[in-house]
Amino acid sequence: MAVQILLNVCLGFMWMFLTTTYDLVAFIKGYFFGLLILFVFRNFFSSRFYLYRVYAVVKLLFIFIRELILANIAVVKIVLTPKLHNTPGIFAYPTSLEKDWEITTLSNLITLTPGTLVVDISEDKKILFVHAVDMNDVQDEIEAIQTSFEKAIMEVSRK
Repeated sequence: MAVQILLNVCLGFMWMFLTTTYDLVAFIKGYFFGLLILFVFRNFFSSRFYLYRVYAVVKLLFIFIRELILANIAVVKIVLTPKLHNTPGIFAYPTSLEKDWEITTLSNLITLTPGTLVVDISEDKKILFVHAVDMNDVQDEIEAIQTSFEKAIMEVSRK
């Protein structure tokens, strides 16, 4: 991916020098022409086209923001309710992520979401122990994490 980005920047500068216009607009035009060239020759690179990964990172960011807003609303409802009706608990979350940075990213996203906290990770790095402030159904919590954060992290790191 880094090679593709560097090549795209070089193509943007080459366009600037070939058109002999040394301003930002000329670089941006060259950058977009470089994107087109890289997209046409994407099969010659060992990794996938880098804009797919950039798109996946932006998608992960928006998923996190959505989950952050929804979790904040849920925690505010718990705090503002006169009587406590929540059921806190710790559950084991089995993950299919393999790389250390993937597991760390998932753990951080879960912990940064209000109402949840990763307490521990198993020795084989296959199970995360998650504390939730309000946990109605464990299977629903596991499916929510799998379909949002874990799926998005896999899109960033794989394919």
